[in-house]
Amino acid sequence: MAEWRANLVDDDAGLAAILREARTIAVLGAKTGPGEPSYYVPAYLAARGYRILPVNPKVAGQALHGATAVARIAELREPVDAIEIFRRPEYLPGHADEILELPWRPKVVWFQLGIRNAAAAETLARAGIRVVQDRCMMPEHRRLLGTS
Repeated sequence: MAEWRANLVDDDAGLAAILREARTIAVLGAKTGPGEPSYYVPAYLAARGYRILPVNPKVAGQALHGATAVARIAELREPVDAIEIFRRPEYLPGHADEILELPWRPKVVWFQLGIRNAAAAETLARAGIRVVQDRCMMPEHRRLLGTS
């Protein structure tokens, strides 16, 4: 049964729907350096009305994008619509397991540009979570929804 494959999103309509629907985004691998994509991509999204919840043990406790960073996804105090991941591909299976252990499920897990892991994507998709691989939310938002 390949119904789970419908949760692997790579078409413009699917990407635009995700960007329109998601309002709260956890950013796994968030950083504090303005030159880092894991800083300026969430900053761009925050400036466009998305609520950003940073996740990174190296910056836990620090204020970032209007929220206090937590060390792990399990420490988020509330459910999120999407989890954007800025981590190397080899860490994704472990993160997929962490996500599936949460008492709630995000609607989307988005692997940042350059990041793919077929096994992790399949695990999440089979659990009913939409998955985007190897794309950046910032240029996709600009391209599909405009810069406003």
